[in-house]
Amino acid sequence: MTSLMCALAVAATLRPQLEAVAKLPGEPSTVAAAGITKAEAPILTIENASAFDPRVAKRRLVIVGDGDAAADAVVAAVRWVKTTAPAVIRRQWIVSAMPEAPPDPTDPLALGRWITFQAPDLVVEVGTGGVIRVAGVPTETIPAAGAVAALRKLLAGGARGQSQLHSTIAARLQRAPLDIARLLAHKYPVTPIISYIPAVSWVNTLRLSTVTGDASLKQKVHEQIAPWLSGEKMLFGDRVQLTAVAGTMIFDAFASEGEDARFPRADQAAIRLADQGGQLAAAERSPGVFQYGGGWTDDMFMAGSVLARTGRWHDREHDLDTAARVLAAYAERLQRGDGLFNHATDGPHAWGRGNGFAALGLMEVLAALPTAHPARGKLLDVYRREMAAVRAQQSPDGAWRQIIDDPASYHEESATAMLLTAMARGARLGWIDRSYAPSIERAWRALAAHVADDGTVIDVCTSTGGGPTRRYYFDRQAITGADDRGGAMALLASMEMYDFSRIR
Repeated sequence: MTSLMCALAVAATLRPQLEAVAKLPGEPSTVAAAGITKAEAPILTIENASAFDPRVAKRRLVIVGDGDAAADAVVAAVRWVKTTAPAVIRRQWIVSAMPEAPPDPTDPLALGRWITFQAPDLVVEVGTGGVIRVAGVPTETIPAAGAVAALRKLLAGGARGQSQLHSTIAARLQRAPLDIARLLAHKYPVTPIISYIPAVSWVNTLRLSTVTGDASLKQKVHEQIAPWLSGEKMLFGDRVQLTAVAGTMIFDAFASEGEDARFPRADQAAIRLADQGGQLAAAERSPGVFQYGGGWTDDMFMAGSVLARTGRWHDREHDLDTAARVLAAYAERLQRGDGLFNHATDGPHAWGRGNGFAALGLMEVLAALPTAHPARGKLLDVYRREMAAVRAQQSPDGAWRQIIDDPASYHEESATAMLLTAMARGARLGWIDRSYAPSIERAWRALAAHVADDGTVIDVCTSTGGGPTRRYYFDRQAITGADDRGGAMALLASMEMYDFSRIR
């Protein structure tokens, strides 16, 4: 039997065992995955949904199996914790498990990433041990033979204290949206350029300045965009790209803040640059396709974010008509029957950030369209179908994945931030009902867990064009560290979560 057939056979045998345990009362109750092997088999897990829930006071136990022989023992151990473990252990501990940690995951960081964001207080390896170590978490090893008895003995001494890692994640979750927004607004963008990424940071830094009354934040934005306001730098090079056109949203936002004596003539320059961006955003290379885009869902946000703003101007009202018509055309091509968006016609996969781009583009245009606009109903239906679809695909901890409908793909920070933003805006403005509130709150906690105290962010998909295969999206690098894209989207989500929290 080939390695591929062996791996798939093991997964096929293990899944029904996990599903049977998941159906038992209590947690863990969700069968998911932590990645895939090189043979394309999912690395199956069974999880609880409380990793980022501060209301759950139990200590968190993660059980990991080392090798085929350990998988059955891990399943038995989870079943024991859920059913016949002494009451004191069941009161003190909540468990997640990876029955078999394979030696050949496609992503060498996948297993550590999964364990980390289970926020464990204790990791128990079943088997020979030495599979993986996660900083800040004690690890114990027990044999596969007699694993239940060994686990009972290990836990009988009572609940241990909270691990350093769990404490770190818990502290991140205690921060209010404005606390995270301040952290990110001061840090990003690291590299000021005319692109949608710095522009999202700048626009939301201005929002934060207005909310907090901190004039230094507007001063920071002005200093960073001053080379373009003064004409020292040109907006575009020889080739115009929609990612850069989207950067002009900052100029409308800056001018909309009103005249400020500290920035003489800046408003007039900002309006001129915003108008230039609006003209380019509205251009089509063929009916229903933005001229400077790639034909991807990205275009829905890149153009929509600009046209939603310039469309409010008296002499550019046609921009909203263009935005609504072209976004509807993109939806006709890219939205699937289940409500999710494929990234592109030649990239027929539900990329996480691609769905975020679609959602944010719809959000921007819907927020600007008059209630009686003839295209509003159609766009609202597209938006609602997407929100229902992504809610159904939300991971147990509240994040969204690199590939939305693939439980084995990593939990991706920017997709989580973008979809959270669009969902929170819709719930706040009444486009969707309040039943979405728990999903929004879970997503917020997942996002907060992925923003470190120094403002760096965790697991942001690198820049990604349209790709022909699912594996192309699956293998895109996850960046951890200072990242302008991830920081911008987390700042946007923080400001939207602040507005959402005020109406609860």
